[in-house]
Amino acid sequence: MSVSVAAAACTPAPTDIAAPLPVLGRDVTVPLVTGGEVTYAALDYAASAPALQRVWDDVAAYAPYYGSVHRGAGYLSQLSTDLFENSRRTVAEFLDCRDGDQVVFTRSTTDSLNLLAAALPADCQVFVFETEHHASLLPWRDAQVTYLNAPRTPDEAVATLERALADRDPYGPALVCVTGASNVTGELWPVRELAAAAHAHGARIVLDAAQLAPHHPVSVQELDVDWIAFSGHKLYAPFGSGVLAGRSDWLTEAEPYLAGGGASRKVARRADGGVDVEWHESAARHEAGSPNVIGVYSIASACKALTEAGFDSLVAREQYLIGKVRDGLAAVPEVKVLSLFGDDAPRVGVISFVVEGWNSSHFAAALSAEYGIGVRDGLFCAHPLVRTLLGSDPQTQGECGSPEAAPGEKSLNAIRVSFGAGTPDEHVDRFVAAVTELVRNGAAWSYRTEQGRCVPAS
Repeated sequence: MSVSVAAAACTPAPTDIAAPLPVLGRDVTVPLVTGGEVTYAALDYAASAPALQRVWDDVAAYAPYYGSVHRGAGYLSQLSTDLFENSRRTVAEFLDCRDGDQVVFTRSTTDSLNLLAAALPADCQVFVFETEHHASLLPWRDAQVTYLNAPRTPDEAVATLERALADRDPYGPALVCVTGASNVTGELWPVRELAAAAHAHGARIVLDAAQLAPHHPVSVQELDVDWIAFSGHKLYAPFGSGVLAGRSDWLTEAEPYLAGGGASRKVARRADGGVDVEWHESAARHEAGSPNVIGVYSIASACKALTEAGFDSLVAREQYLIGKVRDGLAAVPEVKVLSLFGDDAPRVGVISFVVEGWNSSHFAAALSAEYGIGVRDGLFCAHPLVRTLLGSDPQTQGECGSPEAAPGEKSLNAIRVSFGAGTPDEHVDRFVAAVTELVRNGAAWSYRTEQGRCVPAS
């Protein structure tokens, strides 16, 4: 029996759960291959969350006053400089940084972790679980890296790290890199316990909070992490900005991430014709060039908006939506939800799954073309983790988002649905009903593979 998307049952939200926050694109309509249009259901927040309307309004209000940052004598330059540095303070407050911590503005989480990798002291050993996003897994090319196997419980994660740190030789500087919430399963990691284990063995720890910060309050002091990295485009603040915040010593002692204006305090010619440079010791040391003021301001605006909305309310609403999605998928026997820590593990609004008998790219393409629902398919730039969860050969090649098979053929990819503070109930209800209908009745349209993507056939 067909399950009509239009007739899908909608469980009312509890009265104490707030409405979704206004985001850009909430009224955008998209065409369907089967005819007509539908309001687009953006359920790919884990890749890029839609910008909050509040962020857009704040940026639009500032735009006429745009000016050069630092060193400018004009009024607009001074205003922009104040805005830029006040944004730094806003982010520090949002993260509950320690006195003396630095907030460095970057392009993204990936950029932040590459910056930290470039600042590692000599002979530093790095410990990272194979479950990390590539942004956390790959930057440590100049260090001695130990990749830890995927744990199956939070306790196993802590025990695995403790053993690895205790066995390290020689006993020198060490860094642990760990995610706060998986970009594949949405599961929360035991960050505080991992930080305690790292510090007990003389190591430091950096938290990849790209998927955690948009969904939960993050306190550098409470979690006792040494650094934290996240991206604006996942925090409802696009425009290509990110943050690396934390202890200043390694950052101050390292060579500037980029050499150029802004990072240098004094430059002078030597008698032998060379150049002497005195670099800044503040965050500016790693922020050479004209900064992305609008991107930085958008991050600060998002931090304020989420704080004012109240994370208790945001978390409660998201948990309600997670329950709706998980209950809906559990009712379809052909659907297998991917998990490391099990069904009872706390998680954010990121859920990955596979569907028996379906190529994942084909299924995602049908959700988009026939229902106006945007999800993600692929290996989610976390290849080792997804392959571990799917039980596939770890040597099998693959690319982020690349289908490895044609429609109807087996693939090694998964489908990911993700949502957050701007997601209305209707989008989740439509998704659950569409999954049920596709599994029961199949796609209503034909699809083909084109340039590595599954697309509707003309």
